Amino acid sequence: MTTTQSGATPRVAIIGAGVSGLCMAIRLREAGIETFTVFEKSSTVGGTWRDNTYPGLFCDVPSRYFQYSFAPNPDWTRLFSPGPEIGAYLERVADEYRLRERIRFGVELREAHWEDGRWILTGDGVREEADFVVTGCGFLHRPSVPDIPGLDTFAGASFHSSRWDHHVPLTGRVGIVGTGSTGVQIVAELAGTPARLVQFTRTPQWVFPTVNPRYTRLSAAVYRRFPKLMDVAYRGHQWWFEALLMNALLRDGIPRRLVGAGCRLALRSVRDPGLRARLTPRDEPGCKRLVASAGYYRAVQRPDVDVVTTAIDHVEPRGVVTIDGVLHELDVLVLATGFDTHALVRPMEFTGPAGATLSDAWAHGPRGYDTVAVPGLPNLFMLMGPSSPVNISSMFNVAEAQAGYALAMITRWAAAGRTALAPRADAAERFTAGLQDALQGSIWLSGCQSWYLTDDGTPVIWPASPAAHRELLDEPRLADYERV
Repeated sequence: MTTTQSGATPRVAIIGAGVSGLCMAIRLREAGIETFTVFEKSSTVGGTWRDNTYPGLFCDVPSRYFQYSFAPNPDWTRLFSPGPEIGAYLERVADEYRLRERIRFGVELREAHWEDGRWILTGDGVREEADFVVTGCGFLHRPSVPDIPGLDTFAGASFHSSRWDHHVPLTGRVGIVGTGSTGVQIVAELAGTPARLVQFTRTPQWVFPTVNPRYTRLSAAVYRRFPKLMDVAYRGHQWWFEALLMNALLRDGIPRRLVGAGCRLALRSVRDPGLRARLTPRDEPGCKRLVASAGYYRAVQRPDVDVVTTAIDHVEPRGVVTIDGVLHELDVLVLATGFDTHALVRPMEFTGPAGATLSDAWAHGPRGYDTVAVPGLPNLFMLMGPSSPVNISSMFNVAEAQAGYALAMITRWAAAGRTALAPRADAAERFTAGLQDALQGSIWLSGCQSWYLTDDGTPVIWPASPAAHRELLDEPRLADYERV
């Protein structure tokens, strides 16, 4: 166990054992800090890649970049990883870094309050004390279930896509509600299996055409033989994904026009003009998160697949009734309706030393400082916190930058004699104002509704390059913090 110049050893509570939580645990262990505990509500690690097991699941970030830079995997089988491979990768990393011994599974923390210079955390019959809390809850962990009248009366099997019931046969009439990445991936994968597949689409989205070639066994052998090549591959995939593809979302120019042209060209593959019109979005490509697929448009043109764009009125035992009065009879109903991406750490509540709560701070939507901290809540760091660049980068890369920032603050606390710090309110206000200024004129304010926006229409995303975010977190600005 490592102590610091003051002899203080920080106690750290990490919430969540997904991409972010595991990254924080590894960084602490590498720094010689063993006084940490990871609290995980489930029975194993993986986060969203544990919970989501629906057919056709794959990541839309290249495999060679969608991994920890310090734990490269030579065994990815495709350019874009299938979901089960990512889950297995996280399990393997947890084992390689001996993290399970520091994880308390089956514990969901519900409340934390600041008392006498430390956090008191409670939930599921536990009461723990910590000098620091680092949340790694992610932003895709609270399923969004639409308030459709009669949904609970459906006589067949019904479930959210993140709670897929693999015991339910899919050979009959299957309905999919949703047209985001999940809905598109499920439809592309299932088409041809059910006797009838119906996708209910409230708003069509742009689909960017992709290919997902397999990696050969030879490539895996070469990476194992020359491990330095894995770092080259990581940086290369990072460059083309961030500098080329994601750059199209940041500013107008050739990359954006190429992305838009690719989406429109793919849509032209739909031969039926009526169906093509129903699948044509009104917004510009990139206003919502781009959906990537190689086979979606081919799938929806099958005679046993229907795309229903008429709004849903209600659900009855036999199926879904749209507002035109048509009953779409179904045996299975899948809600591919996404997540509450603004929940972040909620429903867990944090109460600071002055009695201010996280709910108060986020009454009008998630706000924070430098994407990792919140005024009034000392020694609390949020990985994938408000305005993190989850829209334009790899979550693994974001987690590494934010975990490095949290570690720097933890080691400073110990060296400075256990001084608790929280970002000043004016510093957080400047940070938020800077984000809003940078968003003006961006593609994300071009008129579409998306999970990027809060209820008042303000995007809660990072408006600059991923490199700018990494630079922001490279060195904490202590002048922006105050003692508590």
